[in-house]
Amino acid sequence: MRCLAAVAVASALASSVPSGEAQAATAGDARIEIARGVVFHDRNRNGVRDRFERALRGVAVSNGRLVVRTDWRGRYRLPVDDDTIVFVVKPRGYATPRGPHRLPRFHYVHKPAGSPRELRTPGVEPTGPLPDAIDFPLIRVREPDRFRVLLFGDTQPYTLGEVDLLARDLIEPLIGSDVAFGMTLGDLVGDDLTLFEPLNRAIARVGVPWFNVLGNHDMNFRAPDDASSDETWERVFGPATYAFQVGRVHFVVLDDVIYEGWNEAESRRGRYRGGLTAKQLDFVRNYLAAVPERELIVLAMHIPLAGPGHLDVPERRELFEILSGHPHTLSLSSHTHMQYHRFFGAEDGYAADRPHHHLNQASACGSWWLGAPDEHGVPHATMRDGAPNGYSILHFDGNDYRIEFRAAQRPADHQMHVVAPDAVPVARVGETEVLVNVFAGSERTVVEMRLGVTDTWRRLERVERPDPLYQALHRREADRPGRRGFKLPPAVDSLHLWAGLLPDRPPTGTAVLEVRATDMFGRVHRAHRLIRIE
Repeated sequence: MRCLAAVAVASALASSVPSGEAQAATAGDARIEIARGVVFHDRNRNGVRDRFERALRGVAVSNGRLVVRTDWRGRYRLPVDDDTIVFVVKPRGYATPRGPHRLPRFHYVHKPAGSPRELRTPGVEPTGPLPDAIDFPLIRVREPDRFRVLLFGDTQPYTLGEVDLLARDLIEPLIGSDVAFGMTLGDLVGDDLTLFEPLNRAIARVGVPWFNVLGNHDMNFRAPDDASSDETWERVFGPATYAFQVGRVHFVVLDDVIYEGWNEAESRRGRYRGGLTAKQLDFVRNYLAAVPERELIVLAMHIPLAGPGHLDVPERRELFEILSGHPHTLSLSSHTHMQYHRFFGAEDGYAADRPHHHLNQASACGSWWLGAPDEHGVPHATMRDGAPNGYSILHFDGNDYRIEFRAAQRPADHQMHVVAPDAVPVARVGETEVLVNVFAGSERTVVEMRLGVTDTWRRLERVERPDPLYQALHRREADRPGRRGFKLPPAVDSLHLWAGLLPDRPPTGTAVLEVRATDMFGRVHRAHRLIRIE
């Protein structure tokens, strides 16, 4: 969305313009108008405020930068220009109406002239003059402090057939899940924005509201600049930066992809980078100003704040400074088709008592739907760090949380694989290395092993190197034709790998190598490997 111009002038207008029809003023070259309306309890769920339906006080409404709270009569006023989305921040105990495919509808798009016409996929049609009132209905719901959320990384289908792969691999097993809502952390599709519709239809079958984050493959690459690259997104989903509250948790969704625009001279897409605009940082600052310190703030974005690879968010220090007044925080990303955790402290600008936890979520599509298919035609899609494709379940309880990774099509206890030989000469056991890939492991995970029940538990060391099982998989499939002409990507250093040596002089025979991994939330996961000691 193009930035709202002349904010200082507009802010003054917002506090001084009298009631009545939408007022307009000019600040520089931007035409500033005042949007107004009421937030109300829509008891009969017809989307219109009837005489018996009460107004809601203290609800946040935003234009993407400023955040105001409704007065005792449920009223708000906000400045807008000719390219603004006005949205309500869903408060605790209420739900917004749902549009097609269970997508939350909490916004009004104001684009009198519509989106630029040179876009590859259509954006927003002209919306006409600003309405006299933009009212937001909310529906009263029971909303406990304890709830669960489904979390997808990149789903990223490039074809309709790959939407079907997603349906078979992840969506079908999740139908009827007992969760509050789901969220995809960007790259919903692989450049073809016409796939938004079939993708949304498929994910809707899970049966819960679904929130979405914009990724670099969800942009309209024909857009001349970053400001108009999300016009198709806005038509389908609404704002790319927004917030909502569930229980004691405030979810802040950020579009952290900045696009250089279509290169007309060379007829190719421009580059992109990770980043946050001053407008987005203002929105975060303005919204969090009224959020109590005891409540949990969860930031959702596509490009990770920092990590391996060439992309991160340079503005993270300023973001951390805004968050520093809030000791309970978590942030989520995807993008890298790897899974890892990062912890940020005072040296990074986050000055709270405890470090800020950042999860880069495993991709739903894994390695871009590549790899040998199973008996149902679904590729294994193993990621280049050796972890399987999958999803996470976020468990919230007040301002506390825990994260549970689930591998696609695998049982819940499939949390690691153990790399060890099938047979070892007894004289060489003590020099034989064992590697354990704990798919959702972090620097706070403790991994131990023992060879037989009489052995003592031995702690393994966290290492950063390629997963040998994935390397072998990559070699086996090197000559295999890939989807869309692509093959499995080469291995990268895994950030959730642990290593250790087997104990000296165990008895000969078939021994049970037992591994246990205790994660940062105190849960213990186990795996076993049989080794012949000869």
